[in-house]
Amino acid sequence: METNTGTEVVPNKSFTRFFPHIARILMGLAFLAFGVMGLFQLMKPPENLPEDIKMIDAGLAKAGYMNVVSATMTLVGLLLLINRFVPLALAFIAPILVGILTFHISTSLAMIGPGAFLSLLELYLAWSYRRAFCSMLAAKVTPGLRCE
Repeated sequence: METNTGTEVVPNKSFTRFFPHIARILMGLAFLAFGVMGLFQLMKPPENLPEDIKMIDAGLAKAGYMNVVSATMTLVGLLLLINRFVPLALAFIAPILVGILTFHISTSLAMIGPGAFLSLLELYLAWSYRRAFCSMLAAKVTPGLRCE
């Protein structure tokens, strides 16, 4: 018969166990906010952009591409905040982050801060959820097999 005398040693849990949750919530809030602002056209492009970039931006907006990007950002933000389908949300947002970084590197390097920060959060969360991506990153996969 085992009795508990109250003298058990409780394992010391590190604060770092909260880092993935903090990163997920920060990223979710950012993409939800930017997605909603994009859907309702609450953000205007900077005035100091070159004319050819303004024309491309206007063409993308007219074609509806920016609505798809904004809707994707909103969906990803919601999925991250409610902690559902997080690896899928990370896969959806990765190409958008590449586009954000490419835009800022080529046109306005001084404004790269938020995109770089969100990209770092993306990489950290992808590392935190790396087991979900193991079959995606395998060179050869047999259908139906699970990752170990």
